[in-house]
Amino acid sequence: MSWLGGSGSGAGASADSGETWELRLYVAGGSPQCLHAIENLRLVCEQYLHGRYHIDVVDLLENPRLAAYEQILVVPTLVRQLPSPIRKVVGDLSDTARLLAGLQLPPRNTDVP
Repeated sequence: MSWLGGSGSGAGASADSGETWELRLYVAGGSPQCLHAIENLRLVCEQYLHGRYHIDVVDLLENPRLAAYEQILVVPTLVRQLPSPIRKVVGDLSDTARLLAGLQLPPRNTDVP
């Protein structure tokens, strides 16, 4: 299953650079935790990377060999493929601050007018 979340171009590793972020979320079927991770990731991407991300959802029940090949020990696991370096975040992605830190995205400052 795949999700395309907009398109963009450019270079650089910051969220504001215009570079398209390539994200891969490993799940195991339609478990509540995996479905929650998909929704949480979509919401964060729309808020912080609107139009500049691509999410590929990989169901390890359909492709179990990928778990060993990609060294995925726990699901859900999010892997940031681009921008480099590769980063991994494990869990349902409900802790937004932890997700932002794992992806190296700066939190939005809501105090600025």
